[in-house]
Amino acid sequence: MTKRSMVKNTWIAASAVALVIASCSKPSSRTTGQAYNNPKWGGFANQKYKGQETGPGLVLVEGGAFRMGATEKDLLYNNDNVERKVTVNSFYMDETEVSNIQYREYVYWLSRTFTDYPEVFMNALPDTLCWRSKLAYNEPFVEYYYRHPAYKDYPVVGVNWQQANDFAAWRTDRVNETILDKKKIVKYNVVADANNETNFNTRAYLSGQYEFSKKGKKPLKDYSKAKNKDQKRYKVAVEDGILLPDYRLPTEAEWEYAANANIGETQFDNIDQQKIYAWDDYTIRIKDGKEKNRGMIRANLIRSKGDMGGIAGGALNDAGFITTPVYSYWPNAYGLYNMAGNVSEWTLDVYRPLSLEDMDMFMPFRGNVYRTVLLDQYGAVEQKDSLGRLQYRDVTKEENANRRNYKEADNIGFKDEENYNDGEMTYEYGVTSMVNNKARVIKGGSWNDRQYWGIPGTRRFLDEKQSLSTLGFRCAMIRIGAPVGNSKKKYNRLPSSGIDKKTQRKSKKNATRS
Repeated sequence: MTKRSMVKNTWIAASAVALVIASCSKPSSRTTGQAYNNPKWGGFANQKYKGQETGPGLVLVEGGAFRMGATEKDLLYNNDNVERKVTVNSFYMDETEVSNIQYREYVYWLSRTFTDYPEVFMNALPDTLCWRSKLAYNEPFVEYYYRHPAYKDYPVVGVNWQQANDFAAWRTDRVNETILDKKKIVKYNVVADANNETNFNTRAYLSGQYEFSKKGKKPLKDYSKAKNKDQKRYKVAVEDGILLPDYRLPTEAEWEYAANANIGETQFDNIDQQKIYAWDDYTIRIKDGKEKNRGMIRANLIRSKGDMGGIAGGALNDAGFITTPVYSYWPNAYGLYNMAGNVSEWTLDVYRPLSLEDMDMFMPFRGNVYRTVLLDQYGAVEQKDSLGRLQYRDVTKEENANRRNYKEADNIGFKDEENYNDGEMTYEYGVTSMVNNKARVIKGGSWNDRQYWGIPGTRRFLDEKQSLSTLGFRCAMIRIGAPVGNSKKKYNRLPSSGIDKKTQRKSKKNATRS
């Protein structure tokens, strides 16, 4: 072995030892040099974080840029969804529509928990009378569709926009209390703790307005306390990264992006073709593939006038006279089912005919009403309401006097005409239009729609207090942190120097030669 090789090997070995020592040492601040997670230096915590946990029922939708809007001829000549390019952040979305059994679980929880407030349970019930039609016999669906086990895996319908939002808020709290219980940080007694105002609420918990009845076996470490004292901590904070963000309805842009699922049509930085439907073809039937699938309908839509599902005797094609189970047909490239048919779905947005002109390029959305937690006269968080939730109020112009990004709480009518008054004067609500601040965007086709409405770019609207037998919903959740999931490769460049290793080696080699 040459002297040069011995020196090189020694340098590599020393570097490896230094790397091991550095990896084993406690992390310290790049600002002060003081150690994190050390009572000696005050115990400032720098928690290890592996990435956002995928909530129950969700799949990751990697965000990006896409052409939002109609890809087919505007048959109704509304001109309310002209193509434009926007970008959405990565987010999670329900694999399927919310089913009857999922919604019944929610309603059952309300009846068991709010025993002193039966109106909460009553207000959450879906409107089963939405099945009635003046010229059709649909009474069996009124009686059986929501409650009978034969339909338990079918999408819930008759739920208005407000009820769907309440379901999403309830789901957030149930998922987070389950996480705390599974991690054994606290021990949750469902029967004892979930009763009227004592039920678990995520925001009330984070603000110190809720305490679990029993301590768990695996508490967190409280580094702010001296080593000779009890360092156990049973209270989780946002900084721990344990609790999940809110479940909610998807925005119109998120829903359309997820339905398009262009992730299977990209090459380098280009989208090779503009889809019409949620699948890679220009027809609703399967043309290629196995013989048994050829000619099959890909979604639960009306086949032709009077043909809701096919002909009896082995030729029932989509087999969806009304709705079908939420896992029916084939998922799109993101793994999402029924983004083209079965039921139309609520989104978070307030409808405007000129949304295409008003929205931001990143995360476009109309419907912001900014609120803040209600505080008492001493600046502390006000006590919970009778249902165990924090109380909120609208922000005021006075407290936002120095802000540039917003002043008022209600920004739904932003950029509307000056004579705007809750949507009624601008759009002549009830006279020539049904558009106001209560009109919410619905997306996708349903079992009672022609295939035109199965195109992701189409859009309709409905008052948020109304419901239909053709309308359901699914939940979404924002992706926090890296947009591509919990993988090691998250960005184009390494965080160490901003230059990838291959370029570093090439530069070092060239420098040696020169």
